[in-house]
Amino acid sequence: MKAEKAREIAAKLLKVGKNKIWIDPEESESIKEAITKDDIRELIKNGVIKKKKESEQSRGRARKVEKQKKKGRRKGHGSRKGTAKVRMDRKKNWINRVRAQRALLKELKEKNPEQVKKLGYSKLYRMIKGGFFRSKAQLERFVMEAK
Repeated sequence: MKAEKAREIAAKLLKVGKNKIWIDPEESESIKEAITKDDIRELIKNGVIKKKKESEQSRGRARKVEKQKKKGRRKGHGSRKGTAKVRMDRKKNWINRVRAQRALLKELKEKNPEQVKKLGYSKLYRMIKGGFFRSKAQLERFVMEAK
């Protein structure tokens, strides 16, 4: 049997197109000897005729975009889905806020210790830990207005 006809039959058996069939070039004699569909099935079983692997979606463009995002590009309004609250990691946000407030408290203690002493440094520190203050400004206001 001619190689083209064998390719056609194999394509039908493997349920793929003719272009997706690979025939071992070294086994051309055994393909010529094949006469029936069963012979072709046997060749498929022996690995003389195989189905080519389907080509997958290329990741090249995805890698390029990822590289750009790492640099901080592609973060404009058009690329955003979700609020700023959702886009920022909650824990990191919390850590940054608490660190900033603790640093401010330390600064306030040095600038006007009598004001901080009135409220108690450790009490304010615990209030920061407990999430009492939403921002540095609120902490500062709280300390300054304590009379």
